[in-house]
Amino acid sequence: MKVRLTGVAVLLILAMLAMAASMALGIVKIPLRTVWDALWSFDGSQEHLIVRSVRLPRAMIAAAVGAALAVAGCLMQGLTRNGLAGPELFGVNYGAALAAVIASYVWGTTSLELFSWSAMLGAGVAGGLVLLLGSLGRSAWTPVRLVLAGATLNLLLASLTQGVLILNEQSLDTMRFWLAGSLTGRDLALFIVVLPYMAAGLLGAFALGGHMNIIRLGEEMARGLGQRVMWMKALCILVIVLLAGSAAAIAGPIGFVGLAVPHLARALVGLDYRWALPCSALLGALLLLAADIGARFVLPGQEIPAGVVTAFFGAPFLLYLVQRKGGTT
Repeated sequence: MKVRLTGVAVLLILAMLAMAASMALGIVKIPLRTVWDALWSFDGSQEHLIVRSVRLPRAMIAAAVGAALAVAGCLMQGLTRNGLAGPELFGVNYGAALAAVIASYVWGTTSLELFSWSAMLGAGVAGGLVLLLGSLGRSAWTPVRLVLAGATLNLLLASLTQGVLILNEQSLDTMRFWLAGSLTGRDLALFIVVLPYMAAGLLGAFALGGHMNIIRLGEEMARGLGQRVMWMKALCILVIVLLAGSAAAIAGPIGFVGLAVPHLARALVGLDYRWALPCSALLGALLLLAADIGARFVLPGQEIPAGVVTAFFGAPFLLYLVQRKGGTT
């Protein structure tokens, strides 16, 4: 218990330090003392305005999105008992992307507010379709059936998204950063729109930690212990949609965070989901903050999307999981 508490405390401190670094580092470097003064003694100077209006919201969004994706991935891997599962597997990311692309095509605008609402709606519809497809036939909502339904839907939604973009080439240039998973240009007002959904998802996930420990034992064992397996699966999928949908709504479809972070969390605190979920949240926040900082320095004088950085480091990790662990949790 003490070791786990110490580990969580260390991760919390590291995440806070990463937020401070995110507010200090960039094309314009700002001393940490100035960052502190901007937060608590705002004087309206240029550096204080940069911290308050640009970098503080961006750091908060990166931490929240990273935590949401990591917790969603941890739930996905526990629900499907598949170590290669992530939020992308339920089609949530591409459901959000397709809805945003269609909304941009219909209304002729690429405003982030439109992306947020349409992406949340698309994520919800995609999650509902996975539930529907996974419930058809016998032995509904088994891990294998859910994985197959999600993977099939994900491929279909990805193809449809590319098709709509081909029809509307003007949106392709303006949406490429959003589709790659970017935190650039996000403000506090946009974050407040999705924050209630994200907070509800995180609280729901932490509340399900004990139930996930039972589900991990197998469905028959869980039923024998009095667990309502179908209801728990439905609640897990609802929480996953809330977390991954709200993350995609504000930052676009960022990959690999939900895949890699749960493995690191379980390596640190074990298989107890009451600890693995909070640890995943802190590690996810730390990872995406670090990726966002790194995205500012990869190319001189310009930024790349944070999703490109997570993919660059996540792809080798995926190959490691396939070769060394065979995709098991």
